[in-house]
Amino acid sequence: MFGADLLILTLIILLLTSLKLILQPHPTKIPIKSRHVFITGGSSGIGLALAREAAAEGARVTILARDMKKLEQAKASIQVSTGTEVDIVSADVRDFHAVKTAVESAGEIDVLICNHGTFLPYEVENMEMKGIEDIIGVNLVGSFGLVKAALVGMKKRKDRRPVSIAFMSSQLGQVGIYGYTAYSASKFGLRGLAEALQQEVIADDIHVSLIFPPDTDPPGLAEEKKRRPQLTSIITASSGAMTADEVAKKTLNGIKSGSFSIHCNFEGVLLSIVTAGMSPQRSYLMAFVEFIFSGVIRFVAFCFLWTWYRSIEKWHAKRKRA
Repeated sequence: MFGADLLILTLIILLLTSLKLILQPHPTKIPIKSRHVFITGGSSGIGLALAREAAAEGARVTILARDMKKLEQAKASIQVSTGTEVDIVSADVRDFHAVKTAVESAGEIDVLICNHGTFLPYEVENMEMKGIEDIIGVNLVGSFGLVKAALVGMKKRKDRRPVSIAFMSSQLGQVGIYGYTAYSASKFGLRGLAEALQQEVIADDIHVSLIFPPDTDPPGLAEEKKRRPQLTSIITASSGAMTADEVAKKTLNGIKSGSFSIHCNFEGVLLSIVTAGMSPQRSYLMAFVEFIFSGVIRFVAFCFLWTWYRSIEKWHAKRKRA
């Protein structure tokens, strides 16, 4: 018995050692204090909470959004809560020229957080093409524009410490859910962008993060729930929500630790393991967990899928009887 235990322990140590040696990119730390953090969608919700958290940690913060009135209100709110004045710039992320001008006016960026986003919770059949194009244009193409606008300055920066580009995805960017077809497509697209971009910018010590929050409380969640298809509400009934402040703390901590995938709750951990694929992993301990438990968690995923498809089947059967 002792010999078997020793063999298992030896295999675990060998696996951990191997993972520590082969993982790429290597672990890093991204300083926030006294550095420039540029946040889109910064006038409300997670973006505002991120701006408040970064300012409280001593960062110089710039927030971008479309509505100047909301930006002014956000600026005043951050000043009251942190005693720090943030910069504000107005632009629509779909307008590359406006984004480029805003980024250039803000100055050298150390941490770019692409937090902007929009959604329409409808089935594809019930969506206009304009709505689909808007979602893809804001959530995905808008992120490309921000990266292009900021990347030259980030590569030429005088401060040669590590810097970061972070994308606010969603747990709906890890698993598609009924009624979020266009939104999920836009958020899944961010993963491809983030994975490829990390390879393109790693030589310049630029580190990419992808954040996967669950449903987040105000603003907009209550209104979103009113507009959701009934089946969407049934399928998502068991998922928990987080506050914007909770997501902001998890996000900044993940960025500072150089994490590629940043999960915000236990469901997020499970989703990150089962959808790890070829995503970078800096933590050899998390890599070990993925290696050991991915099969078991895949079985759990099958159970969730079974309940979702059963719900869909029952809902359609009920409609046919009505």
